Amino acid sequence: MSARVNAFGQPVGPALPDWTPRPRPPRTEMRGRTCRVVPLDPEAQAAGLYALYRAAPDARGWTYLGDDLPESGAAYRNRLARMADSADPLFHAILDAGTGAPLGLAAYLRIDPANGVIEVGHIHFGVPLRRSPAGTEAMALMMARAFDELGYRRYEWKCDSLNAPSRAAALRYGFTFEGIFRNAVVVKGRSRDTAWFSITDAEWPRVRAGFAAWLDPGNFDAAGRQRRGLAELRAAPA
Repeated sequence: MSARVNAFGQPVGPALPDWTPRPRPPRTEMRGRTCRVVPLDPEAQAAGLYALYRAAPDARGWTYLGDDLPESGAAYRNRLARMADSADPLFHAILDAGTGAPLGLAAYLRIDPANGVIEVGHIHFGVPLRRSPAGTEAMALMMARAFDELGYRRYEWKCDSLNAPSRAAALRYGFTFEGIFRNAVVVKGRSRDTAWFSITDAEWPRVRAGFAAWLDPGNFDAAGRQRRGLAELRAAPA
């Protein structure tokens, strides 16, 4: 129950007297130690992304996405061209910081400047990016832009409720599970229940500190194995 009440004795939420709509995300690069997150550029990235996804041992990475990998690189390039023209979703490619090779895709979507709410989605990591520092750093960079650079209040993650790896990733990154929207959408002719997760601006400082500690080179041994997990570091006393 809220401790704040209006003139009628009704509980109300906290006042935001200085709130103003937030800027939309810019089409500019986000640079980290292990990766770069850049606006989608089909001419530069289509061939590499197509080869990356074709090289996967099977197509399980497409099961919960809204489309499948086309049969030809040309068709995939045309798809990326349409995606690159979109302002919402706003698509980005994740590149290796050293080689510039494309490693995957992610997007901002359902961008709501008036309320300071933004979602990350359309995430498709190539095999080399999965369970890697670069994959975690890419997500940290996108969160940092939303909270630190643009001042958003809420950062969302949604996925098929049956997509266990996505749900586990959301929790690992520090999102809070909020519930299931039943019969939310139809995807590939199937009914989808959608799991909702979020991080708020009040939670972000601890989430940010956890990312910084986990991504520190000292948190990895000579074989590249983590010394402490992300959830453990996020829960550590400040």
